[in-house]
Amino acid sequence: MFNIVLVHPQIPQNTGAIGRVCVNTDCKLHIIKPTCFEINDKNVKRAGLDYWNLLDLTVWESLEEFMKSHEPHIDRFFFATTKTKKPYFKFEFQKGDYLFFGGESTGLPMEFMEKKWENAMTIPMGKNGRSLNLSIAVGIILYDAIRQNFSDFEMV
Repeated sequence: MFNIVLVHPQIPQNTGAIGRVCVNTDCKLHIIKPTCFEINDKNVKRAGLDYWNLLDLTVWESLEEFMKSHEPHIDRFFFATTKTKKPYFKFEFQKGDYLFFGGESTGLPMEFMEKKWENAMTIPMGKNGRSLNLSIAVGIILYDAIRQNFSDFEMV
């Protein structure tokens, strides 16, 4: 349904949980290296439970490699970041969109987001909030995209 793109994820348990969400929502997961763990790390698989073998997963060696293959779709790239004030719920998502999330302590590279800055979005937080857990952030934005496209979503 959608493409979840993790750029330089750092915590294997978050990546495993996101993989599990992707299986349950028929989404493709793209992981862009470098990561701070091996994709076969037991913590990734533990968080993904027995879903990991069902995951539609592509691991890319670099952001440049990913872009060579996906540049034509840049208009449908959406970047989750704390560096904008535009909330995710102001966007209209379409089936097949690419939802990008950066590493837990680094976020997405600014020069990458500037390629389509008008698609930078944030999850609103109170004045004491700095950021959310990566897997929670993915869930919030992904499920709003599904809500917007629910007629295309096949439930069991």
